[in-house]
Amino acid sequence: ERLMKEWNSPVYAFFDPTPHIVEIADCHAHEFKCQARGCKVKVRRFLDKGDARSTGNMQKHVRLCWGDKVLKAADSVKDADEVCLNIVSSILRNGSITASFEWKGKRKIMYSHRQHTCAKTRAEIVRWVAESLCPFNIVKNRAFQSLMKTGRPEYYIPSPSTVSRDVRLVFARTRKRVAKMLQEYDGKINFTTDGWTSPNHRALVAFSAHFEHKGEPLSIPLDVIEVGKV
Repeated sequence: ERLMKEWNSPVYAFFDPTPHIVEIADCHAHEFKCQARGCKVKVRRFLDKGDARSTGNMQKHVRLCWGDKVLKAADSVKDADEVCLNIVSSILRNGSITASFEWKGKRKIMYSHRQHTCAKTRAEIVRWVAESLCPFNIVKNRAFQSLMKTGRPEYYIPSPSTVSRDVRLVFARTRKRVAKMLQEYDGKINFTTDGWTSPNHRALVAFSAHFEHKGEPLSIPLDVIEVGKV
């Protein structure tokens, strides 16, 4: 996973996101499987060689399997994620790269044909449980496990404790970013409060900040505190 952070070349988009690690004659190698339909080729890259980060053989295969035009289109984009979403996915869907550039300037949500890495899976789950107010142990839900692992039983799903730790870490970092944003904001900030009583008879007060950010109105909840008894 540490090495994968350095794999930014567009050519990686044409292979499964997580390579297998194989051992051949006491030498370890990464084995990249091509994503093209019907292609069973696996490109190996030995880790104990000087060209352990070389993508030469991968580019040769892409040129033979996907075509020189596709490889040139990918090189012009210079971003593996963009290649994944808008070139590889288009070709897998309809066999043409014509539609791959039609997305530009549009806000339509697009999904990649590449499987999430472990780090991206954890990030998406943090966003999901936070936005949808899901409990951390939802990752152990039978239906969720079935949806995520059917057809790919090796798919990584973090444990509830990992999700809990990730949410707290993201919260701490986000709080620092919000504080820095408010301290450096060059303009007027409006603050509001709202109080209510919960179903279990606890009095609560919320504090929020409202301001303009990049031309758009933005509201940020700052804190929710329980009012003590007088």
